[in-house]
Amino acid sequence: MNTATTTSPASAMTTNRTRALLKEHSMTLGYGLLFIVLAVTVENFFSAANIVGLMLSVAQIGMVACTMMLCLASRDFDLSVGSTIAFAGVLGAIILERTGSTGLAIAGGLAAGALIGAGNGVLIAYLRVNALIATLATMLMVRGLAFIVSQGQAVGIADEGFISFGDTLVFGLPLPVWLTAACFLVFGVLLNHTVFGRNTLAIGGNPEAARLAGVRVERLRVWIFLLQGLVTAMAGLVLSSRITSGQPNAATGFELDVISACVLGGVSLQGGRARIFGVVIGVLIMGTVENVMNLMNVDAFYQYLMRGIILLAAVLLDQLKTRGERHA
Repeated sequence: MNTATTTSPASAMTTNRTRALLKEHSMTLGYGLLFIVLAVTVENFFSAANIVGLMLSVAQIGMVACTMMLCLASRDFDLSVGSTIAFAGVLGAIILERTGSTGLAIAGGLAAGALIGAGNGVLIAYLRVNALIATLATMLMVRGLAFIVSQGQAVGIADEGFISFGDTLVFGLPLPVWLTAACFLVFGVLLNHTVFGRNTLAIGGNPEAARLAGVRVERLRVWIFLLQGLVTAMAGLVLSSRITSGQPNAATGFELDVISACVLGGVSLQGGRARIFGVVIGVLIMGTVENVMNLMNVDAFYQYLMRGIILLAAVLLDQLKTRGERHA
């Protein structure tokens, strides 16, 4: 007598779907569990003031992670974002000091960031310079420019209009938090619902196939890096308004935090794979870990150690995912 039931294929399909969902959202579930544990065990973690502080602390990383996601998805990366943040902040402060115009200060900082990003794109796309070398060189040059134009000193900001750019409350949340949320929304739509996003993933997956399909690979790469520079400069201006000065040594090591957040969020270092919601989770993980260490008064040296461990874990996780997809 045949005891097989007709529900077996459906049951197997349901099981496979469940496994796929768990695999896809494992980082989200893991962060949810981490958040609950920390809320229960760490004093003041779940307070309203700390949650707002947490969101504000990840604002700059969140902004830049949106465009770093595009760079990584197209099989590139940018090591110059920390230097661009410092230079944009210093330049904005200097323009503000000399002109008294908040609009000119913001426009000048954004223009500088766009030029730096476009320069990186041209070096990588048209001059065929390796992304590591190109952005490393830019990182050093732009940091040097930040020290040169500021004469190695912090440039103070006293203009209330510019300062409000970083601390104005909108519906109970600081403006930088809303700017970060807007970046997540805009770049999520750009990645998932536009030709620009599809072509970005295509050149990350296979640049030659994308070129044969009619994608103008070089021009697209320049645009990606231009957006990277523009958004990074905005983050630099926000930071300078929050700390009321342009600091030439600001955001040192910032690029590693951003890349870690992206990779933790499922963006592949091999290109061709990215999810904006995953990047949000990656940014929150990075910010939450740092926030908890500050609440627990963990020494700064151990915080550096933890950031390195997170970066290594993110890279290993990306490698495991890539191997799993190859063997699937």
